[in-house]
Amino acid sequence: MSAPIKETAAVPAQRSAAKVPVRPGDRRSEGVVLNAFSHGFLALWALLIVLPLLWLVLSSFKTDAQIGGSAFGWPHHWSLDVFGRAWHKGIGDYFLNTVIVLVFSVPLTMLFGSMAAYVLARYRFPGNRFLYYFFVAGAMFPVFLALVPLFFMVKRLDMLNTYQGLILVYIAYSMPFTVFFMHAFFRTLPTAVFEAAVLDGASHTRTFFQVMLPMAKPGLISVGIFNTLGQWNQFILPTVLMQPQSGSDPERYVLTQGLIQLQQQQGYASDLPVLFAGVTIAMIPMLVVYLSFQRQVQAGLTSATLK
Repeated sequence: MSAPIKETAAVPAQRSAAKVPVRPGDRRSEGVVLNAFSHGFLALWALLIVLPLLWLVLSSFKTDAQIGGSAFGWPHHWSLDVFGRAWHKGIGDYFLNTVIVLVFSVPLTMLFGSMAAYVLARYRFPGNRFLYYFFVAGAMFPVFLALVPLFFMVKRLDMLNTYQGLILVYIAYSMPFTVFFMHAFFRTLPTAVFEAAVLDGASHTRTFFQVMLPMAKPGLISVGIFNTLGQWNQFILPTVLMQPQSGSDPERYVLTQGLIQLQQQQGYASDLPVLFAGVTIAMIPMLVVYLSFQRQVQAGLTSATLK
């Protein structure tokens, strides 16, 4: 009968070495390296975003000769005349058309999306999950696949090159993301407040508009900003739906179409400062909106993940 194998001294040494605790200094050094890497990456990312925007704004104050001679030089003369030329060359009309569409499309998207999300999050009924995943699937459906049937559907409704046609399409286009975002937010709201409103005799409509919707204000602001940015920068949908059908139809181009139209109108008479000024005019409102509500956007994004 063979003798049992004796444990060598190397095995306990390896076990004891594996149980040695990590010193606080090592953890601190790892944290410093991680923070330096993350902050460096964010700084690089900020430069990649800020520098092109700064170059765009500075180019609006230059002349064609200055842009062609030194694209990264400073303007010789600071004047706002170029913004006036861009505004009178059509940017003003395109800006007004975009504002008219968004004044109706964004609030209606928030209203219908929050109502659908509230019902799906707070009420249990047959088909609840099916309707929710139906909305979510809409966010994964590329809009390019629906352009042809969408065009003929809007044409059959006689809404091509109309504000109401583009408004309805924008609402349908933004509903999936709005329902998905607000559904998660409504589920985090306290149930006790909802039950208290029901016990006090509040109707479903009053409970939604006077109790639950004000509590969801951070989420509404966040998803409202995302919808405003998405609809303001939308190009493919207005290009298909906002084209004059005859010579007598008015041009109701939005800003994204108007910038292309402005570039095509120049022809061989290049006026790059006007084009840069038009892009700056289209960019500034969205920067102001985001910078004004950035804290609310961050609060809405974080509060939807915490109970």
